[in-house]
Amino acid sequence: MEAKILKKIYDKNGADAGSIDLPAKVFGAKWRADLVHQVVEGMRSNKRAGTADTKGRGEVRGGGRKPWKQKGTGRARHGSSRSPIWVGGGVTHGPLAEKNYKRKISKKMRAQALFSVLSRKLKDEEILFVDSFEMSKINTKGAVEVMNNLVKVGGFKVLKVKKPKILVALNERNEKIEKSFRNIPTLEIVFLKNLNPLDVLNYKYLIIEHPTESVKFLESRG
Repeated sequence: MEAKILKKIYDKNGADAGSIDLPAKVFGAKWRADLVHQVVEGMRSNKRAGTADTKGRGEVRGGGRKPWKQKGTGRARHGSSRSPIWVGGGVTHGPLAEKNYKRKISKKMRAQALFSVLSRKLKDEEILFVDSFEMSKINTKGAVEVMNNLVKVGGFKVLKVKKPKILVALNERNEKIEKSFRNIPTLEIVFLKNLNPLDVLNYKYLIIEHPTESVKFLESRG
């Protein structure tokens, strides 16, 4: 029988809302720096647009005639002002838009890298499980109160910084929750089905909503 890891679940007021047995294959995986690096670099590479483009000497405008005669002027010989050594000339070995940065990342690799990152976060006590963020209406002030409660019980060290430090993983779309939380500068919202190693590593802390359903979904990915 697979080992389980027991963790507390909190409600949005920061009160105890029970506990959850976490599967060891998701939250007790070994730290695999090589795999995580390979997957993260692959994801970053896949985000590259590859739109950087330069013109060679055959593509720049002008330079159709020889700038001056070959001999007798005292100046160096030149055949075209489109030469790379001229200002406004072509670029030698510059980037071309046809370059493809795409890398293949298998589902298994991505899942194992995610499990490795989640396990490290849990070990470092940087993951919090919340039963529900359910709100009766769109209310940013109420969302700030919820986050203040959770930051205290989680022991999160969140300073007033421009870059978000908390990643909130929602189990499903909820307009009231999304619009209430999106104006808080210290956090970013993601949907659990889109959770990946790169996002988790980009943020110091992770809060997972509806842990029972969310953990089952994560376990199914591996």
